[in-house]
Amino acid sequence: MKKILYTLALAVTFWSCKTGSTGATKSNTVEVNINLTDVKDDKVLVTVTPPAIKTDEIIYSIPKTVPGTYSTDNYGKYAEDFKAFDAKGTALTVKRLDDNSWSISNAKTLKKITYLVNDTFDTEKGTGFGNDDVFSPAGTNIDAGKNFMVNTHGFVGYFQDKLDVPYKVTITHPETLWGATSMTDEDASKTSDVFSTSRYAILVENPIMYSKPDYTTFNVNGMDILIAVYSPTGKYTAESITPEMKTMMTAQKNFLGKVNSTKKYTVLLYLSSMAKDDAHGFGALEHPTATTVVLPESMPKEKLVESMKDVVSHEFFHIVTPLTIHSKEIQFFDYNAPKMSEHLWMYEGVTEYFANLFQINQGLIDEAEFYSRIADKIDQAKGLNDTMSFTLMSKNVLEQPYKDQYLNVYQKGALIGMCIDIIIREKSNGERGILDLMHKLSDEYGVEKPFNDNELFAKITSLTYPEVGEFLNKYVAGTTPIPYDFYLAKVGVTKATEKKAGNVFIKGQVPNITIDKATKEIAVRPESESLEFFKNLNLKAGDKILAINNKSYNLDNIYDLITESENWKENDAITLKIKRGAKEETIKGTVKLPYEESETFKATDASKDKLKNAWLKG
Repeated sequence: MKKILYTLALAVTFWSCKTGSTGATKSNTVEVNINLTDVKDDKVLVTVTPPAIKTDEIIYSIPKTVPGTYSTDNYGKYAEDFKAFDAKGTALTVKRLDDNSWSISNAKTLKKITYLVNDTFDTEKGTGFGNDDVFSPAGTNIDAGKNFMVNTHGFVGYFQDKLDVPYKVTITHPETLWGATSMTDEDASKTSDVFSTSRYAILVENPIMYSKPDYTTFNVNGMDILIAVYSPTGKYTAESITPEMKTMMTAQKNFLGKVNSTKKYTVLLYLSSMAKDDAHGFGALEHPTATTVVLPESMPKEKLVESMKDVVSHEFFHIVTPLTIHSKEIQFFDYNAPKMSEHLWMYEGVTEYFANLFQINQGLIDEAEFYSRIADKIDQAKGLNDTMSFTLMSKNVLEQPYKDQYLNVYQKGALIGMCIDIIIREKSNGERGILDLMHKLSDEYGVEKPFNDNELFAKITSLTYPEVGEFLNKYVAGTTPIPYDFYLAKVGVTKATEKKAGNVFIKGQVPNITIDKATKEIAVRPESESLEFFKNLNLKAGDKILAINNKSYNLDNIYDLITESENWKENDAITLKIKRGAKEETIKGTVKLPYEESETFKATDASKDKLKNAWLKG
């Protein structure tokens, strides 16, 4: 999973890999119908036909947590009017046990279950950070006749002790909508799709997005790629972002080498209107053969493609871990009483490291950009708890105070991967790195062979060097902060400074503008009057910004203002319509961006160039 805290403080597989029966009879199959045609009150009817049940009571559950999210989301909260019937249509006694589970009496006579599902996008209050929102890429959307984001764990549940029986899911939908997914539709009908999976976990890892057909397909080194886009205003199309995606995914495939088990991969991009009842949690969620991505439609093309490269590359690298390399906690995931693995440093951290390393390795970014990213991660990691054991945090990530430290998997987690990479490069005279380690772990374990959590460090040490084991025990399991300068110096890289342009309306998490709650108007904060952008345009404290470059702005579309301003360049012409007191004025001028010194790194020791080049270029 990759979360994006998208400007302004306004704003897996987890698959049970036991072999399932492929020759199961119909009586041993869970059959599900999801009706996307007759949507009532923004709710979808789900009908479930159970397999043969031999107990007097059965429990049906919808997930509390799904792998890859590392949060408690209680998807069962979005199901209502839950009913159970026998073959004669007589209602059976149902008892709701908690948010996510229902007990059904006289279960031997159970013929079908019905319930209504609400979507999660409607309930989001913020950015998906620091609140109880379901992270949008793991959520669901019901927008009748326009879009359905069918993350299957939000619609379909499972019967107790029957996670490994086959599923057959029929989805009826308007003829104008097409379902993008990595699954194969077994029905030729234009209004009905049929998908079969060998067990529940496979179904959960296959999202489907229904919308007006807008997709492209291409092949990268034997892998079929599908890019599907939902853009509410039609601002973006799949075709408009495909060239960049193809370049990136080709580079990823080249970088990964032999870790390449996926034959088809689907990218589902949902672009949010940013309306109150639309998605606000931006980022992506990985699956073995798919990624769901949610971003604001208002993003400029350059920023959209940049974000897509960031989040999709991260999710794609999950092919390595945890898809191929994972612990028993993941292999036998419990959706309603999950036990978490200690090794988020690898699942998310190494994955995030690869998502950056491959770009310099394949020539998509230069050294300066790579070092700037490393410096940013070090800076952001400093804002989190640098003395908390990473394995302890990972094991308890669903609980406080560990839950609040989750975002460090993308910062310190990636830096852990970097340090291990450098150690292996140094000890092997540049011949091997962390990708070689992941290849070896893949050979040792693999999709159907999980490792024991408490044995991984020893295995890694045996496959690499004692120094790697010492690092893991001291800095990953231990509480000692990592001396990044020490490890970067091994490849001849030391601290430096650079001037970077910031956003004119926000610095860090502090906004330079405020909102008049009564009128929803955007105003200049008193503290901002002296800042270069505002000073250059002679803007005063309290001035209301009504429009910029002929586009009106207020609280309702403030995200548009922030995202569009990120594309401004120094000395761009700009026209503002403001209200100063009771009088409206038009101001014409140029953009002056805020610049500040920031820490970065640069190569300063030429004697280490050979090792540095092996690290960055492989």
